[in-house]
Amino acid sequence: MGYVLITGASEGIGKAIARRAAQDGCDLILSARSKDKLNALAGELLQAGREVHVIVADLNDPHGAKSLWAEARQIGQIEVLVNNAGLAINGPFSTTDTAREEASSQVNMIAPTQLMKAAVQHMVANGAGKILNVSSTAAFMPGPQMAVYHASKSYVLSLSEAVAQELAGSGVTITALCPGPTKTEFFRDADMKDVRLLKLGLMMSAESVADAGWAGMVRGKRVVVPGLSNKVFSILPRFLPGRVLTWVVAQFYVRS
Repeated sequence: MGYVLITGASEGIGKAIARRAAQDGCDLILSARSKDKLNALAGELLQAGREVHVIVADLNDPHGAKSLWAEARQIGQIEVLVNNAGLAINGPFSTTDTAREEASSQVNMIAPTQLMKAAVQHMVANGAGKILNVSSTAAFMPGPQMAVYHASKSYVLSLSEAVAQELAGSGVTITALCPGPTKTEFFRDADMKDVRLLKLGLMMSAESVADAGWAGMVRGKRVVVPGLSNKVFSILPRFLPGRVLTWVVAQFYVRS
């Protein structure tokens, strides 16, 4: 039996996906930066009878993704990769912290690309495997005040769909999960606690998002957008001129 490797597994959607995978009888390799949080989750899942390994890794380190993959492969065969780790920062591109944006680019794009590359080669050689890349409804539109984050999630969606087509018939599938606002620590970490978006009452639970993403991945779907309102937001950019669309999106990130 192989393992499910999950990045950003210590909280939020990653943690919820780990619990869902365990419910489906999967053995797990959990990775994130927080050893304490990972160990707490591992203890919970071990009590449920699963085999669980913890790898502390910082995907902002240029060598972090490759080191994580190498360590995970020492444990065993990877049947499922969940690229969930992500970073963001709210504010105007001209003034937001450059180091945070560089970290977002590394964690949101470069690291998952490296992990996905290694996983695809590994899985194709084995004739089977699944990859779940956590993108966002942000992928479908530019995001003033969240420019780098939106761009990075567009990258994840585009890469996922392109490689999914390349792998058609190989036994390996790639699914892009595109949730909208979700009840996690993401907004706190991105300095977004008081933006207008959070007052619209549209947030889904991490568990609901994880269930939708996991189920879609199992079925081999290429793109999963959980929730009716999120589906509407994902389609809206097709009908609005670019200048109107960016104005609308900017209103969601206004502090109030």
